[in-house]
Amino acid sequence: MPFRQTIAGKIFGLAIILLLLTIALAGFLMLEVARTKQDLRVVADFDVPLTKSLGQMDEVGLRRGLAFERWFGALNAAEPNQEIVAEASANYALFTGKLREQYAAVRRLLDAYPKNVAGRETIAEIRTLLDQVEPTYQVINARQREVLDLQLAGEHQRANEKVDLLNDVRRQVQNQRALMNSKMEGLTTVAAQATEERQRGVFWLAIAATASTVALGLAVAALITSRLSRPVRSLVHAMRDVQLGNLDVQLPVSSTDEVGTLTDSFNFFVKELRSKEQMKQTFGKYIDPRVLQHVLAQPGTEEAVVGGRRDVSVLFADLVGFTSLSERLTPSLMVTLLNRHFGLQALAVQEHHGVVDKFVGDSVMAFWGPPFVKPEEHAVLACRAAQGQLVALDTLGRELPEITGLRRDAPKVRLAIGICTGEAVVGNIGSENTRSYTVIGDTVNLAARLEGANRIYGTQILIAESTAKAIGTEFETRAIDLISVKGKTETTRIFELLGTSGQVPEQRLRLRDLYEQAWLAYLAQTWDSAEATFRECLQLDPNDGPSGVFLQRIQTLRGQPPGEDWNGVWQLVEK
Repeated sequence: MPFRQTIAGKIFGLAIILLLLTIALAGFLMLEVARTKQDLRVVADFDVPLTKSLGQMDEVGLRRGLAFERWFGALNAAEPNQEIVAEASANYALFTGKLREQYAAVRRLLDAYPKNVAGRETIAEIRTLLDQVEPTYQVINARQREVLDLQLAGEHQRANEKVDLLNDVRRQVQNQRALMNSKMEGLTTVAAQATEERQRGVFWLAIAATASTVALGLAVAALITSRLSRPVRSLVHAMRDVQLGNLDVQLPVSSTDEVGTLTDSFNFFVKELRSKEQMKQTFGKYIDPRVLQHVLAQPGTEEAVVGGRRDVSVLFADLVGFTSLSERLTPSLMVTLLNRHFGLQALAVQEHHGVVDKFVGDSVMAFWGPPFVKPEEHAVLACRAAQGQLVALDTLGRELPEITGLRRDAPKVRLAIGICTGEAVVGNIGSENTRSYTVIGDTVNLAARLEGANRIYGTQILIAESTAKAIGTEFETRAIDLISVKGKTETTRIFELLGTSGQVPEQRLRLRDLYEQAWLAYLAQTWDSAEATFRECLQLDPNDGPSGVFLQRIQTLRGQPPGEDWNGVWQLVEK
């Protein structure tokens, strides 16, 4: 039976040829790379260190000669400067020792130099020159010592005569050192040129191999039938459209082969994606997008939303004065106002990676914590979001006359924010049919109490002591009071968030320090001092609410002293 050539056979044959060619070229390139690597190793491990050692030997020899000349010149004076003599003597001894070390280093490199590489003849010449120079240094040492002894003996004339002879020997040694450096430089240059030439050959060979591979690849591509390529190209374009967000793609199934099956599966998955996107768009209006995207819409939903204890930061924000404002508005205007308020507040929270938990009346509840943010970031992000909420409130205030239609008597609204950091139960909580991804626990309750406490102290942002510790030096804070909230026996110190560090006005920082002094006097029950200092606070800021609160307390406590065991804790009776 004659051999039947098929497209699959031709493609397989071309693939085999391409594979063999690639293996052969890869083997040759690896051989050339190994040779180049060996040349580079010789240059890096021997040529460069040897050149450096020869240069250092030359430098040390010259510095040793300078030390000798300085020593000789100092002794030649009628009254030698002993400091110069001592310094020159020490330098001479130092560089003599270093010169011996350099000789030994050069000798070790010469002995270890590979025997099967080019340039071995030059290394032999350098070794011969070193063998000539090394004993000559012994002669120079002896003659230099002899000249110095004559100087010390006062025989300056004889010393000067011997120096002339000594300089001839030194010049000879310097010439031999220069010749060694020259030969080593030439050897390094030749080695670098040879390595560069080999690298150039490998480069052009790689280009030739690439060109051959491309040519064979084009030949293989020409064997692909148009019937196969057209639906594949259609699938590629459709996938790109889906990647760009177009979920209205629908491809016709024009065959019953593997490509047809793939097209049918593609249509099915696009349909599922379209349904999922519609669901996200619908539920995204009722559930925070971060919960929907990172928890509910991820694989393993049951595991992702199961309840557990985690460290989180919880924020409550409430409009102060909204009740009186709402009495002046129609229901539709009130809904419009609330929608705009919640939109601005939610945006401020989400811009700082927070999760909007719920809207209650005119209040917003949000939280920060894993898996949405890193554990060490949630307190800082919550405080940044609180600052953003105050900016959003200013935006709302400018829009209020337009929204409410009350342009003459424009209403004023304030925002009270409470933040607490601590452990809470986080998860999908509710009944079998209705659930909500939320947080519950004492941390949540305390955050709500702090939001309400703003009305007592006349502040805007109150944070718990746990939050103040977590934010570190990122923000400036003011310790306000030591309280216990209704329904709990534990006490907590509360702080006012003043602003980002470095951006708080100096007057606010002076008020903070003065308030701290007044509060310490208040704890010590020195009422007169505390009252005077709180009044100084009001001179700095007549609208400082906490100072006014403590002045009223002092009047009460003067009439009803709390006793010696009083620790300053104030019970908040309101929720």
